[in-house]
Amino acid sequence: MNIREFQKRVDDWIKEYGVRYFDEKTNMLVLMEEVGELSRLMARVYGEQSFKKPEDSANSKRRIAEELADILFVIGCLSNQMNIDLESELEGNFQKKTNRDRHRHKNNPDLM
Repeated sequence: MNIREFQKRVDDWIKEYGVRYFDEKTNMLVLMEEVGELSRLMARVYGEQSFKKPEDSANSKRRIAEELADILFVIGCLSNQMNIDLESELEGNFQKKTNRDRHRHKNNPDLM
């Protein structure tokens, strides 16, 4: 699905199952909560922290994928309720990054 289809599916889901959007402040807090859940998993899978129980590491990459999807869903909610066309914004963002960073990373010896 493209980004506009994604935003429409989020909106349809909210209207059918979610009753209404949470307000923007609440959704921002929900987004931070989801990012925190992803951070906790990333620290244990890719960082130096360990799982409290070894069995908690089972399916950790699947759980990371689920957290990323949760984050995208909340971003869809926020963009919809603020009438932001994410597809257009992302296109502009790629152009901005291309103009700004066209040569920057290629000339960075730390990335070689």
